Amino acid sequence: MQYTTFENIGLKVSRFGLGTMRLPILPEAGGDANSEKIDKEKAIAMIRYAADNGVNYFDTAHMYHNHASKYLLGEALTGGYRKRVNVASKIPAYAINSYDDFDKLWNEHLTALQSDCIEFCLLHSLTRGNWDKMKELGAVKYLKEAMAQGKIKYPAFSFHGDIDTFKEIIDSFDWCMCQIQLNIIDTDIQAGIEGLEYAGKKGIPVTIMEPLKGGKLSINVPDDIKALYNTYPVKRSPQEWAFRWLASLPYIKLILSGSSSMQQLQDTMEIFSKPDFGRMCDEEYALVAKVKDAYLAKTKVGCTGCGYCVPCPAGVAIPNIFKMYNDAFIYDNLDAHARHYSDYVNSGKSADSCAECGRCEGLCPQGIPIIQKLKEAHRVLAK
Repeated sequence: MQYTTFENIGLKVSRFGLGTMRLPILPEAGGDANSEKIDKEKAIAMIRYAADNGVNYFDTAHMYHNHASKYLLGEALTGGYRKRVNVASKIPAYAINSYDDFDKLWNEHLTALQSDCIEFCLLHSLTRGNWDKMKELGAVKYLKEAMAQGKIKYPAFSFHGDIDTFKEIIDSFDWCMCQIQLNIIDTDIQAGIEGLEYAGKKGIPVTIMEPLKGGKLSINVPDDIKALYNTYPVKRSPQEWAFRWLASLPYIKLILSGSSSMQQLQDTMEIFSKPDFGRMCDEEYALVAKVKDAYLAKTKVGCTGCGYCVPCPAGVAIPNIFKMYNDAFIYDNLDAHARHYSDYVNSGKSADSCAECGRCEGLCPQGIPIIQKLKEAHRVLAK
């Protein structure tokens, strides 16, 4: 495992951090990747395997697996593991309506993670609206107070807004770390490369989420994308290309990725352990640029499947519909996905059930015009 240092706080961390948003789930979860029905035996084995083999950074959040992720991580890190690793958890704006809510929620995290102190406390998924709400309710004041009380060590934030908001947040406080979405496709949205460089030049370590765009860059990769990768003399998996590209960029300290099986975890850790990991030449960068263009030409909706938009008040299965819509074109199988979509129509979960309340658009980290895209998807899939 490769390591790096957050120079501003003198903390040595593994280049790979294990996210706990997509842990293995039990069959009775019905394929719901965010279900609280985690396969505890498999998930705990994976977390301990990672810690035993050099991973010293684990990430969770309030809503992951319907609030079950942090409890599972707390259980997995018993037996001496907790002292060996750093944990990051998050305070989401939607769960805070008063100053007292900050401490109430963070105490819940301390209980779940069986800790008196959690290393990183992130204000979660900041956008313009969320940041304004956090300022109004005194989030930074609470972070300072919690540090003084020994409940957290390092204040940080995760971000899903626009670049101007990102710069304002960076300049507003002495952050110990920030977390942004970045991958070979999402270079110019949210904070993007510009935000990465802005934070890095100010000495704030940057960690990366969604490096595989919710698995879309590594699972069921289209044949033409595989063919592009195979033009390079050194053969690598799509996920290795994605990770290597990120690791080669200046200012990126740590890359978060989730795993839903032990094999996925082992494959990821092997990539991060290669001696030449993080080094790329001009020819490799040019190839990744071609891959990006090929993906963008196929993708209809920039949804990562994070699930922040659900549950929908009208029952619309928003991420599932967008996945069907994208996959129909990325993998050239519209007929199969249209047949699958008919099940959603019959169950009232299809896009035409949308009441256009707009709740989902206010929650979407990607800034997707969801109402418009649902109509577009329905026209194609219900056809």
